[in-house]
Amino acid sequence: MTIIKGPRFKKEFAKLPKQIQKRAEKQFTPFVQNPIHPSLQTKKTEGWKDVWEGRITKGYRFSFTHDGNTYTLRRIDPHDILRNP
Repeated sequence: MTIIKGPRFKKEFAKLPKQIQKRAEKQFTPFVQNPIHPSLQTKKTEGWKDVWEGRITKGYRFSFTHDGNTYTLRRIDPHDILRNP
């Protein structure tokens, strides 16, 4: 599996509180092994074609797309990002 961190994802990640950054890194371990791991609560984002979301914490989510074995991380921010993933 190839994971690409998009420019917007990188920018948003850098602005996150350090504790959320650490939690995100921890959550990406199961993501690499299994993008639909139960702890991520992965689901398709409503209203957006081919965009998926995963859970970092109760209040933080990340969005991604995938093409075959390549996953592109798009956004990471409070839950409301999913209005514009």
